[in-house]
Amino acid sequence: MTAIANRYDFVLLFDCENGNPNGDPDAGNMPRIDPETNFGLVSDVSLKRKVRNYVEFAHAGEEGRHIYVQDGAILNDKHRQAYKALRPGDAKVEKDAKLNPKDDGEAKKLNEFMCRNFFDVRTFGAVMSTGVNCGQVRGPVQIAFAQSIEPIVPQEISITRMAATNEAEKKQKAEGDDSAARTDNRTMGRKHIVPYGLYRAHGFVSAPLASHPTKGTGFSDSDLDLLFEAMNNMFEHDRSAARGEMATRKLIVFRHASALGNAQAHDLFARVKTYRNYLGEHHEIGDPGLDNAPPARSFADYAITIDRDGLPSGIEIIEKV
Repeated sequence: MTAIANRYDFVLLFDCENGNPNGDPDAGNMPRIDPETNFGLVSDVSLKRKVRNYVEFAHAGEEGRHIYVQDGAILNDKHRQAYKALRPGDAKVEKDAKLNPKDDGEAKKLNEFMCRNFFDVRTFGAVMSTGVNCGQVRGPVQIAFAQSIEPIVPQEISITRMAATNEAEKKQKAEGDDSAARTDNRTMGRKHIVPYGLYRAHGFVSAPLASHPTKGTGFSDSDLDLLFEAMNNMFEHDRSAARGEMATRKLIVFRHASALGNAQAHDLFARVKTYRNYLGEHHEIGDPGLDNAPPARSFADYAITIDRDGLPSGIEIIEKV
C-alpha cells in the first residue's frame, strides 16, 4: 500500500430523530450537551466507534482490515500477535505478562505490524504500551466533537416493563399491591431522547502522519475511501432502541493538492453554512426572525450551502454525500 500524498479536511453532517445520539454516563445517560448553551454534543470516540463497527461488519477477516479496539477484546493479546510474528518459537512470547522490544529496530517493526494489520491503528492511531509493549502510534485521521446546529431540549420518557425479572420480584409485587383491578407486574424505567437534532463534525486527514518514513502509519488512498464509505453508512448498522433514526446527511471533503495543505482548515470549514429553512426562506441560525418559528423536526427544516467562489488554489471540493 502506498500512503496518501494529499491532505484532506472534511465536514460531516448527521441527524438524530427521537433518539439519544450519545449518552453521557455521568449524567444518567442523558444526551450530551454544552451546559452553557444547550447545544448537543457527540464525542469523537462515539463516531470512531461507529466507523470501526462498520469496517468490522463490512470487511471482517480481510487482511489489513482487522479492528484493534473491539468490544470485549483483550488488547495485550493483539500486541502479542506482533511479537509472535517477529519472534517465532520464543517461549517467553507465549506466556510472559510483560514484553518489550529488544531495540529501536524491533520497536519499529512492532509498530509496523500493528499498523499493517489493524485498520483503526493505521487510521486513528493507538497507545499500545500496556504490558505487552508495541509502542504508540499517532494516527493521521482525527475527528472533532460534533455539535448540534441549534440548541436541543432533551426529553425524559417514562417506560414500563410488564415482566418480572425473577420469582421473588413477582411475589413482592403481588404482596405489595392491594388493587383488585391490576395484578400484572410493571417496572418503571426512563429513556432520554432528542426530538430532532442536526449535528456537525469536522475531520482532518494528515498526509505527513500517513507517509512519514519513521512515524507514518501507511494510511492509503484505499483506506481513505473506506473511511468515507464507513462515514456514509455507519448509522445504517448502528440501530438500537436508543438510536433508531440517525443518518449521515452530508459529507463534504476538501482535497488539498499538496501534503501540507493549500489553505487553513477553519477557512475551508467556514464555506459550509447551514441555514434554517422557514416558510420557504433561508435564515441565518439565530436570526431574530426565527423567534416565533417552531423547532426543527426534520432535515428539510435546514438548508446546506457551499461557497465555491474564490476557492484557494490547489483546493478541490468533493461532495461524498
